[in-house]
Amino acid sequence: MKLIHMNEIVNGKRYRTETAQIIAGNDYWDGHNFERGGTNTWLLKTPKGAFFLQHQTQWQGQRDKIEPVTEAEARDWYEQLTEHTLEFKDAFGVEAEEA
Repeated sequence: MKLIHMNEIVNGKRYRTETAQIIAGNDYWDGHNFERGGTNTWLLKTPKGAFFLQHQTQWQGQRDKIEPVTEAEARDWYEQLTEHTLEFKDAFGVEAEEA
């Protein structure tokens, strides 16, 4: 499944996938398809630095949606999503700390 363009207003703020930068997603090719059980999620960042998720589904009765997240939540999602378009430093402006 490829990221579709969405344009939604959530809590008075407009989120546009076509102007946002993709940071990470779970759309990896497993040899058969890109879908993870009929759904995919991408983490994106707006030009103003706000983070949001785009959830897409192929299931009847469910809708694609945009979900704003805090930077802390975006970092958690970055770790959960398997395909990183940006390195951590480029996505969040800081190096990941050594363990």
